[in-house]
Amino acid sequence: MAAAPEELLDVLNAAGEKTGVSKPRSEVHRDGDYHRAVHVWIYSESTGELLLQRRADCKDSWPGQWDISSAGHISAGDSSLFSAQRELEEELGIKLPVDAFELLFVFLQECVINNGTYTNNEYNDVYLVTTLTPIPLEAFTLQESEVSAVRYMRCDEYKSCLVKESGEYVPYDVNGQYGQLFNTIEERYKDNTVSRSLTLQKQINRYAPIHLEPDLTTLSGGDREALGYILKAAIVIDDIFYEQVWNSNRTLRDWLKGHSESSAFDKLKWAYYSINKSPWSCLDENKAFLSTADSAVKLLTDATKPVSGWKGVEYRAAFPLDKPPGANFYPPDMDKMEFELWKSRLTDKEQKDATGFFTVIQRHDSLSSPSLTQSDGSDQIKTSDDLFIVPYSKEYRSSLEKAAELLEKASVRSDSPSLKNLLRTKANAFLSNDYYESDIAWMELDSNLDVTIGPYETYEDGLFSYKATFEAFIGIRDDTATSQVKLFGDQLQDLERNLPMDDIFKSDSVSAAPIRVINLLYNSGDVKGPQTIAFNLPNDERIVNERGTSMVMLKNISEAKFKHILKPIADACIREEQKEYVNFEPYYTHIVCHECCHGIGPHSITLASGKKSTVRMELQEFHSALEEAKADIVGLWALNFLIKKGLLPKSLSQSMYVSFLAGCFRSIRFGLEEAHGKGQALQFNWLYDKGAFVLHSDGKFSVDFTKVEDAVESLSREILTIQAKGNKPAAQTLLQSHATLTQPLRVALEKIEHMQVPVDIAPKFGTANKMLGNV
Repeated sequence: MAAAPEELLDVLNAAGEKTGVSKPRSEVHRDGDYHRAVHVWIYSESTGELLLQRRADCKDSWPGQWDISSAGHISAGDSSLFSAQRELEEELGIKLPVDAFELLFVFLQECVINNGTYTNNEYNDVYLVTTLTPIPLEAFTLQESEVSAVRYMRCDEYKSCLVKESGEYVPYDVNGQYGQLFNTIEERYKDNTVSRSLTLQKQINRYAPIHLEPDLTTLSGGDREALGYILKAAIVIDDIFYEQVWNSNRTLRDWLKGHSESSAFDKLKWAYYSINKSPWSCLDENKAFLSTADSAVKLLTDATKPVSGWKGVEYRAAFPLDKPPGANFYPPDMDKMEFELWKSRLTDKEQKDATGFFTVIQRHDSLSSPSLTQSDGSDQIKTSDDLFIVPYSKEYRSSLEKAAELLEKASVRSDSPSLKNLLRTKANAFLSNDYYESDIAWMELDSNLDVTIGPYETYEDGLFSYKATFEAFIGIRDDTATSQVKLFGDQLQDLERNLPMDDIFKSDSVSAAPIRVINLLYNSGDVKGPQTIAFNLPNDERIVNERGTSMVMLKNISEAKFKHILKPIADACIREEQKEYVNFEPYYTHIVCHECCHGIGPHSITLASGKKSTVRMELQEFHSALEEAKADIVGLWALNFLIKKGLLPKSLSQSMYVSFLAGCFRSIRFGLEEAHGKGQALQFNWLYDKGAFVLHSDGKFSVDFTKVEDAVESLSREILTIQAKGNKPAAQTLLQSHATLTQPLRVALEKIEHMQVPVDIAPKFGTANKMLGNV
C-alpha cells in the first residue's frame, strides 16, 4: 500500500501571520518554519486536577514523556477550533462541541531538539476544557500511535514537576508565558466570594436606577393594542442580540438567571450581567467580571464510549477572558488577515455580501460541530473557500419569524397609517433580509407611538464595524419638543456648505433630517451598559445619499442623565465661576446637534485612486469612534455657526462649551474601548492641548473662551478631512495619539470617583413590564 500523504502545515512569518505557503510537516520542522498548533487541557473542578497524556514511544518529539491532555498541529487550511476538537477526538476519543473550549492564550514555543535535527518554532493556541468531575479513565479511547496512557494529576504537583525540570515531563517554562495556565486556574478557584461580591456591588452602584413610566394617554385604542405585540417582538429582538454578542451567551444568561436566587453572590452576578448583557464589563474596557467557572453546566451523554454507572461528561460552557472582537459575526478563531485574504478571492457581489450589515461569516468545517445547526445550504452564499456567508434571515430564522408574526399582528391593530406601514415592512425585512423599504418607512413614521426595531448599530463588530446588531426602542412622541428642534433639520444643507473642510469634499444634496423627540417606554437588544440618549439612522449609505437620515431623541433619558450624572460631575470638576453655565438647555441642544451632524460630512467618498467607497468601509474598526467624535465636535462648531446667524440665542455661546466640558468626563467614564468614550477622549485631549480647556491648581477645570472656537474648528477640519480621504492610517494615528487616558483626565475621574457620581443610568420599565405581565 502507498504511504499516506504527509500532513501539510501553513508556514507563518515570525509574527505568526500566514505567508500563503504550505509545506509538509517534516520539512517545516527541518527548516525551522513558524507554524501553528493547538494545546487542549482538560481540568476537573472537583479535584483540581489536569489530565495528562503519555506520548507514544514512537513519537519524533519527546517520546514517552507526560504532556498536555491533547495537542496537535493545525493542518493547512484548517481552523484552530476545528483542530482542537479533532485532536481531542482522535487522541482520546472525546467528542466535544466548540463551547467546551476556552482559548486562554497563544504561546510561542521556540526550541531545537533531537541533536539539532528537529526545530520547533510553533505558535500554540492553548485551550482549557473544564469538567465538573474527572472523566473515568476507562471512558477514553487512546490513539496508540500518539498516546500510550492518560492520568489525572493535581495542578500544583504537575507545576512543581515542571519547575524541577523532571525528565518524565515535556518541558514548559511555568515562570514564563506558559505559567498563565496555572495562574488562571489558581485565581479562578480561590475562595474569594466576599471580595468578588464587594467588587460586583461597587460595579452595580455605578448605575443609577431610574423608573420610566411615560404617559400613554395620547395613544389611540388601536395603537395601545398594537403596543402589546410590539413589546413582545422587542423581547425576541433581545434574544437575537444576546446570540450576536457571543455564541453561548444565551446559555449563560439563562443559567445565571436560573441560579440568581441561590445566594447573594449569585444575585449580584445576575444583576451585573443583566446590565452588560455579557460577562464583560462595558465600563471597564470589556474586562471579564465572570469566568468559565461561573458559567453554565452542560451534560453530554455520548461524548465518550459508555461507562457503566457514569452519566457522561459534565462541562462548563466556556468563554474567553478577552471579549471576542468579532463577537459572534465571524468564526472565533478567524483573524483580520484571514478574512481579507478570503475576501480578495471573492467576486464583487460576494465581497459586498461579506462586508454587508446583515450577514454573518461561518466556516464549513464548523458545521460538523455538535453545538452548531447543520445548514441545508439553501440560503447561504457559497464561496470557494472554508469561510462562507449566511444572511441574518437564515442565521436567526426562528427568532425573526416569531418577531415578524408579532409585528404583523401589531400592524393589523394599529390606527396609524405610517406605523402600520413600518410594522408591515419591518416584518417583511426580517424574512427577506432586505431592510431598504422598512428603513424608508421608519424615516416617514409619524405616529404618537414611536418604534425603532431591527439591526442597526455596528459597534459590537470590533474587527471591521461591518455587522449590525439588533435593537428596539419604543417611546411616546413629544410633539412640543419635536417642533422645537425642527430648526436643526432645516439648516443641514447650509451647515454642509460651510463645514470646515475643502469644498471638493462637500455634498450638494444633503437632505433635511427629520427629528423626533420621544419619551422612552422600553428598549431591548443592543442597549447594554451606558444608555443612549439619541440615535441617527439609518446607516444604509444608499438612503443616506438619497434622503439623509432621521433622528430620535430620548428626552426622558437625557433629563435623567443630566440630573443624576452631569450636574454632580460639574460640581466636582468645573470651577465655581463657570458652574452656572452647566444647565439642561445647552446640554440637550448639543445632543440634538450631535445627531444632526451624523447626517452631514463625508459618507460616500471617492478615493485618490478614483475608486468609489464609503467612510465606514475605508476606516473599518476606527470608523465608529471617529464618527462619534465628528458628530460631537462638528456639533459644537454647528451650534456656534447657528448662533452667529442669529438662529440660536447668544446665551448658548458660553454655556454650550462648559456643558460640553462636563459632558466629556461623563462619556470617558464609559471606557476607552467604547466608541463614544474613545471619541470623547480624543476631543478633550485635543482641546486641552490647544489651551481651550484649562486645568487649575485646585484640580478643577474651566473653558478659555478666547481659544475654544479655533480649537473646535481645527479638530473638526482634521476629522472631516480624514473621513473625506478615507485615510485609515491617519485615523489610527489620531486616535492612538489623542484617545488616551491622560493625566488631566485622570484628575477629573478621580474627583468624580471620590464623590461616587454614578457613571450612567439603569432604566426600570415600569409601564412596559406591567403591560407584559412582568415578563
